[in-house]
Amino acid sequence: MPLEPSTTPTGTARPASTAPDRAPLPHRRLGRTGIRLPAVSLGLWQNFGVADPVSTQREIVLHAVDRGVTHLDLANNYGPPGGAAEESLGRLLARELRPVRDELVVTTKAGYRMGPGPYGEGGSRKYLLSSLDASLRRLGRDHVDIFYSHRFDPTTPLTETIGALATAVRSGRARYAGISSYSARRTREALRVAEQVGVELVVTQVSYSMLNRWIEVPDPNDPAGASVLDVAAAEGVGVVAFSPLAQGMLTDRYLQGVPAGSRAARGGPLRPAFLSEANLARVSRLDELARAHGRSLAATAILWALRDERVTSVLLGASSTRQLDENLAALAAPDLSAEELTAVDSLPADTGINIWASRSSDL
Repeated sequence: MPLEPSTTPTGTARPASTAPDRAPLPHRRLGRTGIRLPAVSLGLWQNFGVADPVSTQREIVLHAVDRGVTHLDLANNYGPPGGAAEESLGRLLARELRPVRDELVVTTKAGYRMGPGPYGEGGSRKYLLSSLDASLRRLGRDHVDIFYSHRFDPTTPLTETIGALATAVRSGRARYAGISSYSARRTREALRVAEQVGVELVVTQVSYSMLNRWIEVPDPNDPAGASVLDVAAAEGVGVVAFSPLAQGMLTDRYLQGVPAGSRAARGGPLRPAFLSEANLARVSRLDELARAHGRSLAATAILWALRDERVTSVLLGASSTRQLDENLAALAAPDLSAEELTAVDSLPADTGINIWASRSSDL
């Protein structure tokens, strides 16, 4: 029996033949805030630059929102080139997404290289606030919901970096403030500085996957020897995990080599060196276990990252609506088995794929 016609959240009619009969996406509270994020959020890190068709970008974002993905994550340098992803979303916020803008959580960041000169990256007040102003112009908005310090900057005092986040919130240019890729020690320090300057850091965004479990590992430089997850839980800070699929390694895409057109083949952040014999053997074993339990490897990786309730949401990119739907379907997949959990626990916590470590999370 065909489904009745329905209306999407963006106000467009959905044909009866394609109207989805799906359960709402599960949501989790972001730390101590009143925000609830979907378990799976959409990251616009890749596939939203000038080399990607605007029509595809539009289709992915609108489909995500129609599926209930209300958290859209950006940074000033996403694209490529930098700024392109914010411009792409800005066009949609001005038109198709305008009726539901207040139902969305739109986030952006600054910290990594965006432009030339001494104020093109880092944690200075000048860079962070000028970058936020530029991001708002590209988005066509007067505020974002969360503004992040994208990385710890050892050349800038934390009082200046966190003070800039406080200014962003007090001025109304951001509703909330957060940090990204900070180690446990630096997270704790940032929280103490935030108390001093009168702003609350509500979220930390960190890389996390079955092949990259650094946020679980006790930080030897932290006064209490705590992990990032420990500090976040104790302080009531939400955790948003990015790269839960290890930039595509935790899918079936690289099990038979590097396909043409893949991230590894294009020379992106997934470096061919990451696809070592040891890592591919680990991925193959995880894939075998996933299939034995009626799941894809990608679904297993998503469920694994969400198994810890301290993780609020996982950020996933998408190159098509089909891929997006496959990722969202993971939320209804069978639970992880004890055998699978044991297999992941037996892997090294650091398999050498954390490209952000030396620039922030190790500091």
